[in-house]
Amino acid sequence: MADFLMPSLGADMDSGTIIEWLVAPGDKVQRGDIVAVVDTAKAAIEVECFTSGTVEEILVPPGTSVAVGTPLARIGSAEAGSEPEPPVAPLPERPVPALPEQPRRSTIELASPPARSFAAQVGVDLETVRGTGRDGRITHADVERARPDRRAIEIGGGRLKISPYARRLARERRVDLSSLEPGSADGALRARDLPAITPASTTPSAEPPRHTADPVALRQTIAALMARSKREIPHYYLSATIDLKAATDWLREYNLAVPVTERVVPAALLLKATALAAVKVPELNGHWKDGAFRPSAEVHLGVAVALRGGGLIAPAIADADRLSLPETMRRLRDLVSRTRSGSLRGQELTTATITVTDLGDNGVEAVHGVIHPPQVALVGFGAITPRPCAVGDLIGIRPLVTATLAGDHRATDGATGARFLKTVTALLQKPEEL
Repeated sequence: MADFLMPSLGADMDSGTIIEWLVAPGDKVQRGDIVAVVDTAKAAIEVECFTSGTVEEILVPPGTSVAVGTPLARIGSAEAGSEPEPPVAPLPERPVPALPEQPRRSTIELASPPARSFAAQVGVDLETVRGTGRDGRITHADVERARPDRRAIEIGGGRLKISPYARRLARERRVDLSSLEPGSADGALRARDLPAITPASTTPSAEPPRHTADPVALRQTIAALMARSKREIPHYYLSATIDLKAATDWLREYNLAVPVTERVVPAALLLKATALAAVKVPELNGHWKDGAFRPSAEVHLGVAVALRGGGLIAPAIADADRLSLPETMRRLRDLVSRTRSGSLRGQELTTATITVTDLGDNGVEAVHGVIHPPQVALVGFGAITPRPCAVGDLIGIRPLVTATLAGDHRATDGATGARFLKTVTALLQKPEEL
């Protein structure tokens, strides 16, 4: 018998609220199964079970807020609770006995709250989705697979071409694409065909989202974590200006050779270079626990994602150093989408070993971040901009980016941080090897 406890989904989490149980007493669970949805100050998180066995008892009902470490359910040992396997013998064919009428769970009920939220965001009708989760539950991946083709959707029995950018804007503005008419001669729907302000954005929905983060609670959580970081961690800061001409030239050629949907943005290059640098300079990859630095054998790269309603979450891309560049791009896109739709999993919030924040899209030249405890380093990137710089004996205009490092002085010194930034710089000069 083991207790399933309220997990700590980050150093800033003291308590959580059970939104929904996805299992019931008598259900068998395997390690890694999603068993509950927990609401934190930041988002609704799908929580995995770390024990295999049978759910014996649910201790905390939905809607109840409890402290981290509180027993939520009791799970019987898989070995102790299992019945002896009966001898296998061929069974005669017999008619299937009529089972008592069971109330059928609707498709919507089979979807977890984050999956429902994601489906609403991307315009997927859950009634058309086949769940592949436990007992037919609909997961985020099921919704993702059910999304209409990125380039075309069925409208009125015909095929309407839609540009990826128009689709993204429509999703953000909650525009019903079937109500729009293409404005171009080739029949494709483009961003300019979308209204600037949609009726949906001004009309309250009949049922408000269940798991929208409370901006006040989220801000308080961030405030507490950042205050703790500044109070406990003696930061040191370094910066380096990196010439990205080789990287941007290579990326341009790469993107010309792949479909539009497979193109890679410079942020993916920066993330991959950071992950590889963390392998080469392991003193910055890990956690400060119990008064000592604990290096990590894996590189789980935290990525700071700004929420549209304000606030910040930094989920992790697992094993970022082992991913190809296209896979890094796909994982980044998926992580950002799920962060903003409230479809993260517990592990993604607890495993980061080093974090990257990239504010280049906001036009800032440099960002000097605050370390997310118990990590010991945070890497920042500003905007990639053409700037004058020395090229040999001449002055040239090159695409430059300012990389910064916030390091924990308890774990490392400035020389280690400088070696890290030097390694990032060197890696970005050979983008084809990333």
